[in-house]
Amino acid sequence: MQVRDLGIGVACGLVVLKAAFSSAGAVEAAAPYPAMAPLAQYLMVNADEIAMAMSAGPSSISAHAEILTLGREGYKMAIKGNNGFVCLVERSWAAGFADAEFWNPKFRAPTCYNRAAARSVLPRYFEKTGWVLAGVSMSDMIARTRAELSTNRFMLPETGAMEYMLSKQMHLHDADGHWHPHVMFDLANTEAVAWGANLAGSPIFADDTTIFGQKSGAEPVIRFFVLVPKWSDGTPATMEGH
Repeated sequence: MQVRDLGIGVACGLVVLKAAFSSAGAVEAAAPYPAMAPLAQYLMVNADEIAMAMSAGPSSISAHAEILTLGREGYKMAIKGNNGFVCLVERSWAAGFADAEFWNPKFRAPTCYNRAAARSVLPRYFEKTGWVLAGVSMSDMIARTRAELSTNRFMLPETGAMEYMLSKQMHLHDADGHWHPHVMFDLANTEAVAWGANLAGSPIFADDTTIFGQKSGAEPVIRFFVLVPKWSDGTPATMEGH
């Protein structure tokens, strides 16, 4: 099973398109969700979204975290935190542009970012959210991201950036549902092999595709995934089938 990028171009045991692409049109033609659904399908009842966001991490963290919810104008603070963590429910555009479910309205990824990730990783997802809500086309989003990379304006993660994804309520892919509880670590300018990720018997997975869906060695950002044995409510999770 491959893992896809969540938040950085961002949720996790998910399928990445096998074919490389040279244009947004190729992505959209191949995807089971070729276009954005009506915005209402991505929105949630505020109380439900708060509860889901808080389920991303153990209560010792999420009970004191800043909680964000998504509205038609973007994310806003629903609960003020005091521990430096930020918890929210990411939507499908947290995935990379080549992901077949980039527009899946059922996608829900409750995530708790630590202080370093909230400063240096989360802004990328907020930027994509702004583009989506403004109606920016897939091709323009890709062009803007390429421009950021070429001019060194693409924000790189700070040392120590990590996230919790421990919610039973997450829906990361139509085939996998909530996959497994896991924590994630974001690093700049490294390779999966440096961590022994994606090797036989290794407990560490990595998304080693680029932001645009192709594998090509070291990337500006790579996300590592480590499966953990329990969900945020303390119940055990199966570690099989990953």
